[in-house]
Formats: sequence, C-alpha cells, structure tokens
Amino acid sequence: MTQSQQSHRKDEHVFLAEKYFQATAHAGFDQVRLLHRALPESSLADVDLTPPIPFGWRWPIYINAMTGGSPQTGKLNAQLGQLAQALDLAIASGSQSVALHDPQLAPTFKTLRDHNPDGFILANIGAGHDQHAAEKAISMLDADALEIHVNAAQEVIMPEGDRDFLWQENIRTIAATASVPVVVKEVGNGFIREDLQTLQQLGIHYVDIGGRGGTNFAVIENARRPHHDFSYLQDWGQTTVESLLEARGLPLTILATGGIRSPLDVIKAQRLGAHAVGISGLVLHHLIQTDYAATLAYFQEFLQQLRQLYALLGVTNWQALQTAPAVLSPELEYYRHVRHLPAI
Repeated sequence: MTQSQQSHRKDEHVFLAEKYFQATAHAGFDQVRLLHRALPESSLADVDLTPPIPFGWRWPIYINAMTGGSPQTGKLNAQLGQLAQALDLAIASGSQSVALHDPQLAPTFKTLRDHNPDGFILANIGAGHDQHAAEKAISMLDADALEIHVNAAQEVIMPEGDRDFLWQENIRTIAATASVPVVVKEVGNGFIREDLQTLQQLGIHYVDIGGRGGTNFAVIENARRPHHDFSYLQDWGQTTVESLLEARGLPLTILATGGIRSPLDVIKAQRLGAHAVGISGLVLHHLIQTDYAATLAYFQEFLQQLRQLYALLGVTNWQALQTAPAVLSPELEYYRHVRHLPAI
C-alpha cells in the first residue's frame, strides 16, 4: 500500500468515526444503576480521584487511541496533544503501524509529544508486530507505555486487512522485553474471561477491555467495502459492561474504553472494576463539531463533575466506590450467571 493510500485510509477512519458517532452509546451502562444516597455524609474537598494504577496519573480518565498517519490526522493529533497537556490527562497514540512502514508519516504521530512534552503518552502498535517494532514505536514518541491493540474483527472486515492472527508469542515477547509497561487493548469488541486469563499467562498486567458500544470498526470497515457485505457483524463482541463483568476478580489492572459518553458512565465503569477509563470518540466528536477551546472547556467541566458524583455517592476514592450500592438489569444478571462471573 502506498503512502497516499495509507493516509487516505486514516482520513477515512476519522470521517467515518464521526459519521457514525452516536450521542447515546450502547455499551451497557444503561443496564447498570448506582443507587442514590440521600445521606451521603460527604464533602467534595475529601474526594481523591487518583486512579489506583502505578502510572502516576492524576485523573481516572485518559484520552485513548484515535488517529495519525496523514496531514489531516496529524493536525488532529496536535490538538489532542495540546488538550492532554492542558487537562493533565494521559493520552494514547493511534496505531503507529503506518509510520513503522513509512517513516515519512512519523511526524503525524510525534506531534503528540511535541505538544505534550511532559505528559504520559502511550505508543500503539498492532499485535502482529515484534519487539523491534515495539521499541521503534516507543522511541518515536518517547512513550511512557505501549498499547498493543488486538483487532481481529476489524482486520477480517477491512478490505486490505491482515488474515493471520497468530499474536500470542509476539505479546509474550514484547511483555517480557519492552522498556515500558505494556497494555493490551481491544479496539471495540471486548474480552471474555478466558482471553483475559490467557493474557495473564503471557505476562500482561494491564488490559484495556475496549468493549462494544463506542466507535465501531466493524461498521467503519464495512462502509469501506464495495458491497457492504459484513453489516451482520455490527453487533459483534461483548459490550464494555459485559467485558468489565468478564474481568471482575482477575489480578489485572483494567482500563475500560468503549461508549463513554458522560461522567456517570465513567463512575459506573469504575464501580464495575475499571481502574481507569479511556475516552476516544467523544473527544474527537467535540473537536470536529466545535473547536479546541470549546472541547477544553467541556472536559474541564467533565472532570469536575466526576468529583461531584463521587461525593453524591458518599465515597471519597476508588476503593470506597467499589462498595457503593449498585444493581444490574435482569439481562446483565442473567449474562453474569450463565458466564459464572463474580457478583458486583
């Protein structure tokens, strides 16, 4: 594939992600209810939002992987880097695979670091890459961690996608040799418990469950196919909430991405065990539909509302949130029962 074709694909992804963005996501959060405390006995001043992960993050949310690989997406990455710096949020790069194949595209990713020189940045490669590619991606961004994305459904539907998914040995080797912590991330089809346990055995400690309900690459890649013949896979995979239930009780640090639309979604994800929560489509939507200043103001208020919701529930930190009264819908309880998953 030529540089022009690669860049065009990256621009297509951004265009289609925004085209199919849904203000109301279907990630399962509407099936989780946090119970109101009429006597919360709390104070906003006592709330500590620091996530329980060893990365030194200030906030329980981060800007997750989106884009890069073309002049237009490079401009978006510059804004995303600025936004991460202004909000003091960690940020993940979009897949750097294209820049590993064509170094001329590297500046469209490096701009994240140029505009966020002291921030926490996660590099990003596909699971088909080896440890040498992993270190190149890390070096490209002077990254603090590495995301390895797994995206079998996307690759199957993508007209020019990979057809080999023999990834476990790559993941094992990178986990053992990488110069930074490694996060394995699904791109929107979620995890089941068996695969999470396999990742444990491969030496992975951090997993982004990347559930169905947010940006849907099955839909995006199908839109790029001449005959749109994979439309029946638009609901493929586990939702973000189902994936969080699958992960409960496992000795992993869980990051949750997929369909986050509000501060309440963040709190619900954390109540189900997410140690931190990634947001992608919502950030991109606001940048495209408004501008940088309006997006910054929106997420400044978003962060403050997280603190208010903690106080509303009568909790002061992540550990206390884990015991906040909550109930699942009958459908989710049935799913949990059939899958023999721990109670919330």
